[in-house]
Amino acid sequence: MRLPGAKVLITGATGGLGQAIAAAVHERGARLILTGRHEQTLAEMSERFGAESVVCDLRDRDDLLALARHHSDTDVMILNAGVPAGGRIGEHAPAAIDAALDVNLRAPMILARMVSAEMASRGGGHIVFMSSLAGKAASPGGSVYSATKYGLRGFSLALREDLKAHSVGVSCVFPGFIRDAGMFAYSGAKLPRYVGTKTPEEVAAAVISAIEHDRAEIDVAPLGLRAAAALAGLAPEVVARIQRRLGAADFSSELSRGQATALTKPEKATS
Repeated sequence: MRLPGAKVLITGATGGLGQAIAAAVHERGARLILTGRHEQTLAEMSERFGAESVVCDLRDRDDLLALARHHSDTDVMILNAGVPAGGRIGEHAPAAIDAALDVNLRAPMILARMVSAEMASRGGGHIVFMSSLAGKAASPGGSVYSATKYGLRGFSLALREDLKAHSVGVSCVFPGFIRDAGMFAYSGAKLPRYVGTKTPEEVAAAVISAIEHDRAEIDVAPLGLRAAAALAGLAPEVVARIQRRLGAADFSSELSRGQATALTKPEKATS
């Protein structure tokens, strides 16, 4: 898929990762449609990139359907919006579980369902899903979040096969811990020294690579985390034992508390 001149829709554009992705796509010469919940940030980004902006809450089903209907002619769709959902299952109210499922999983599925048909009829297009390494390797205190991100991976891989014959690409990007922006960065949680991070710009570069080279999956994490995620797919209990020995539960608790605090600043808590 060539980006110059393409119409590109980005959800969660007002978050830190969304802004980095928007900048990278703009540099490729694409026409941007930016969506998010924060009108002022969208207005500033629209002026900066010469983009169209749409204030949209993906939890609102009418907003979601309107977004899909009005922009079904998009050439590329980058489904980046997400909400944190850290904590053990008993700590989540049913409404919080619904919100995580709606934003992280249901909205991308509905948008893909409505836009992919138009892409297929035109014989081209690309859809990018923003998952997480938590969609490949589970950890303590991450059951709800991992459920949404594992779901995105399965949906993405199957949809890729469904659309292959129509020359529509589908990719899934899996960030690890990203510094400077995004859910982990805004939580204030401190990683152990042996755990590395990546930057928002590296996530954006992965999105560009996924689109331009039709990559099925791209991990954005240091080698050690990528290897651990791969091992988790083969031997999940082995990885679980390692996590327990390294005190992963304590870190997960710190991360969840930080994310809960960040929710008071929703422009930072979502990406």
